[in-house]
Parts: sequence; structure tokens; C-alpha cells
Amino acid sequence: MPESIREFFRCKILRPLLRQLRGGVSPRRLAWSLALGIVIGINPSVGLTTIMVIMIAWAFGLNQIASQVGAHAMTPIHLLLFIPFIQLGVHLFHTSRLPLSRQQIEHLSHHPWRLIRDIWQWEWHALVVWGLVGAIAMPLIAIYLRRALVLLMRRHRTLFRSRPAQG
Repeated sequence: MPESIREFFRCKILRPLLRQLRGGVSPRRLAWSLALGIVIGINPSVGLTTIMVIMIAWAFGLNQIASQVGAHAMTPIHLLLFIPFIQLGVHLFHTSRLPLSRQQIEHLSHHPWRLIRDIWQWEWHALVVWGLVGAIAMPLIAIYLRRALVLLMRRHRTLFRSRPAQG
């Protein structure tokens, strides 16, 4: 892994998670918080991730910081999965395909109401597919993250010892 990526991962993901563990958040709760963020982070909507994480993490009493770290760490994967979620929705619901050719896009641009209706339909269907994937993936992610966090705590045990009182 290139040094800049390794340093980014260490500073922006690993250290905040270690601070949460050191602050008393249990590995189980932290794992579920991260899993929620990861699953929401790959949703096929644009611009709703942060608000969704805040609302759902709050509703379930999960850690906001860890959920946001999980969600925003998924941004590159979100971009990769956006079109596949829409295409799976098209396949599952047997709706019209995405306009991928220039001619199809130009045709839709001359029919704005149809374009809005089609975009809404593709988005809704993609969200259904994402919900199904998320319902299966989130518990699995949480289980594996909990195991990883416990190993991380063991590996960095000195970070979790009480600090001596300074006089």
C-alpha cells in the first residue's frame, strides 16, 4: 500500500476508531455503528448519506462518529456500485433500461417529465435492491468487524491501559 494511502487510513480511520474504543465504546457497539455506516455509505442515492447516518444511528443509539467514518470511507465503493444497483433494480422490476447512449439521453432530455419519472423509478428500485443487500450484509459486516476490533484492541493493548496520574 502506498505510504500516503496508509497514512490516510491510519489518521482518518484507524486512530478515530481507537479513540472510540479507548473512550469506552464496546467493540460490539462500535462494530454495529461501523456496519451501519458502511451499509448506508453504499446506498444508491446522492446527497442523503450523512443525514441518513445521523438519523438511523441516533434512532438505534449507535456511535455517530464511527457510523460517519464507516459511511464516508465507502465513498469510492458507493460510486462503483451506483449503476449496478440501478441496473439490478431495472432487472428485478422489469422496467426500462438506463439510457446509456447519446441518442437515448438526448431523447429523454426533450421530455423532462418522463425523465423525472424514470429517474425516480430507477432510484426507488435501486433503493429496494440496496435495502435487501443491506439487510443481509449489515449483520455479517458487524460480526467480522467486532472480531477485527477485538484483535485490534489486543494488538494495541498499551493504548487501553490506564494512564498514571500526573502530579
